[in-house]
Amino acid sequence: MVTIIAGTNRPNSSTLRVAYYYQKTLAAKGLQTNVFSLLDLPGDITVSDLYGKRSAAFEPIQQLVSDTQKFIFVIPEYNGSFPGVLKVFIDACAFPQSFYDKKVALVGISSGKYGNIRGIDHFTGVCNYLHLNVMPLKIHITSIREELDADGNLIKEDTIKFTNEQMDKFIKY
Repeated sequence: MVTIIAGTNRPNSSTLRVAYYYQKTLAAKGLQTNVFSLLDLPGDITVSDLYGKRSAAFEPIQQLVSDTQKFIFVIPEYNGSFPGVLKVFIDACAFPQSFYDKKVALVGISSGKYGNIRGIDHFTGVCNYLHLNVMPLKIHITSIREELDADGNLIKEDTIKFTNEQMDKFIKY
């Protein structure tokens, strides 16, 4: 199973639009995926699902993570790194079995000109600690508001080329 994680809980985010773009494009290439948005995390996750506790609301999320063998994380830049809610999500998942020895591709996005380079680098460190095998080709999409059309499709030729390259490699990864 392959799951695409939209790495923010911000409503109407570009992150979720990029996650759905990846899902649609991968489906056209023959790979079926799930999308999980951090919007769907329990609202009280910091008191209900950390430190070994498990709520009924988190059980299906944990099952999805446990059943997934390959992940794609789409991660927006928040204050020069990745969103805190993404770290909370990782911390709530069962350790080490949730991510240990599984595979992941990383996609950074930002409204600025760096495409969340630092955040993807920081998150790579978390992945390494979890023994989550990071695919070497990481994508950094800059000026995301200029990259997506009204239907959630990427429109710039270079970005389409590089995201397609990443997806093709991810399918074989």
